Amino acid sequence: MIPSLKRYWQVWAKQLRLHQWVKNLLLFIPLLAAHKVGEFSLLILGLLAFLLFSLCASSVYLTNDLLDLEDDRQHPDKCLRPLASGVLSKKSVSIIFPILLFTAFAGSAWTMPWKFTLAMLCYYLLTLAYSLVLKRIMAMDVVVLAMLYTTRIAAGTFVFDITLTFWMLAFSMFLFLSLALVKRYAELRESHSRGETERTRGRGYYPSDAEMVSSLGAASGYLAVMVLALYIQDQNTLALYRHPQIIWLACPLLLYWISRTWMITHRGWMHEDPVVFAMKDPVSLILCVIFAVVFWLAI
Repeated sequence: MIPSLKRYWQVWAKQLRLHQWVKNLLLFIPLLAAHKVGEFSLLILGLLAFLLFSLCASSVYLTNDLLDLEDDRQHPDKCLRPLASGVLSKKSVSIIFPILLFTAFAGSAWTMPWKFTLAMLCYYLLTLAYSLVLKRIMAMDVVVLAMLYTTRIAAGTFVFDITLTFWMLAFSMFLFLSLALVKRYAELRESHSRGETERTRGRGYYPSDAEMVSSLGAASGYLAVMVLALYIQDQNTLALYRHPQIIWLACPLLLYWISRTWMITHRGWMHEDPVVFAMKDPVSLILCVIFAVVFWLAI
């Protein structure tokens, strides 16, 4: 009985994409940027917001899988998902996703600021629009993905009652646009390696678009570094940090990470979502720690 229960849990964990919940840690970025991470009450509030947002995200994944069922069954990797492979039934998934969605929004309406609930609603509606239409529109799909990441950060500012700054918006949009293009390039490269020439199923790209996608992605990543450099000279930054010039050390770190990420993708070694990859990659984790130390030293 125990092994079967364990197997059942593993199947649902995979279908709910629990590993993707790591993306929702972006909610805590505003707390870190405002130097309030040491306030225990805000951390507890943030953990609750993280759980509610994650439940909403998982309901979205289930909805997306129901809508893309036929396309996923034709995909070399997505066909292994529990729903696409037939391990889970459409009925069971159709029952669970509204329960998760209701729990997320009911819990948010009861415990969170209304702006957070509104941000989560915008995330849900934008994701739904992406699943139904926008992901099939060339270039629009990656812009929407960048917006979804940025929405998480915006939601974090509403949880902690922190001002959403121009720098935070600009940096996140450019950085996450680059990572969205990483994901798309990896898919196109894989299609090209299989000898495919027709438009990718369910997308607005052809395998021959890979070179242009990589150029756009690298450029967007480097623009994020430029935004970081300009942020160092902002008057508010000079007031927030005692030694803002130390933040310049973060620029070459970010340049290296973006360049390395794109080289890994170009060589065909990026087999998952780039954000999830970064959370597992030892080099990325070490760079993240050094990046955090640089900002700590600047305080």
